[in-house]
Amino acid sequence: MLRSVILAASRSPRVERLISTAPVSRDVVRRFVAGTQLDDALGVGRGLVAEGLRLTLDRLGEDTQTPEQAEATRDAYVQALGRLADAGLTPAGEVSVKLSSLGQRFDEKLAYQSARAICAAAVRAGTTVTLDMEDHATTDSTLDVLIRLRSDFPDTGAVLQAYLRRTESDCRELAGPRSRVRLCKGAYREPESVAYGIRHDIDKAYVRCLNILMSGEGYPMVATHDPRLIAIAEDRAKWFDRAVDTFEFQMLFGVRPGEQLRLADAGYTTRVYVPYGTQWYGYLMRRLAERPANVAFFARALASRD
Repeated sequence: MLRSVILAASRSPRVERLISTAPVSRDVVRRFVAGTQLDDALGVGRGLVAEGLRLTLDRLGEDTQTPEQAEATRDAYVQALGRLADAGLTPAGEVSVKLSSLGQRFDEKLAYQSARAICAAAVRAGTTVTLDMEDHATTDSTLDVLIRLRSDFPDTGAVLQAYLRRTESDCRELAGPRSRVRLCKGAYREPESVAYGIRHDIDKAYVRCLNILMSGEGYPMVATHDPRLIAIAEDRAKWFDRAVDTFEFQMLFGVRPGEQLRLADAGYTTRVYVPYGTQWYGYLMRRLAERPANVAFFARALASRD
């Protein structure tokens, strides 16, 4: 029921106005979203890099409905990559892209062509692109695009969601040389037939997937804020005799910044996922709706800078 309420609120202009003007909401937005403009995100990026962290930029926006919207998103990412390079933030800074924002849901060919243009811009900027993953219905399409892109852009990163029952198999397929894979738990509401629904089962699946990636020849990107899973990842890296420059940790902007710095100070590559854009309201509400337990998570994060 809470998920339904949040989704309804995400579509209500009246609720959006109410939340957008509330002082506490502005505090939440400043905490978890870099700002509405690219300049805001670049400013955050400079601060992160100065602290020894890396970053990946995510331009916020609703799912595109037209080719014109998809092309505008493509152009915005190309511009962002150029600005990252001009600011001296590459290769420390890269971008994360949802194929749905490039028209995947109505024209996969257009999405692929736009992703190629973004990957080419990343090469010019001296950095990389990671393809974000969304609900399970897009997994095959996203991985197909990934494989095609990697023929010319082998450093293109993938995202796999541990709670999907298929992901152990996907990890084996993607654990080869130069393969960059971000492993996250997954937050979309999925049917039991395709995803684990109990937290303990998801955590166990995450560790199984982590073992596959850490034992492989690729570059695992460990995306979690869970202290226990972070400790397990550190242990697995030692077990598989991995140098600290052969994998990295990733966390969201505004979440456990003290832990981000601890990992960086310990010598681990630590990347911060930095969202920006005018569509912050939809972004935050969707994050909460994907898993209503995130309501308490964000509240706890606000209460502590660590």
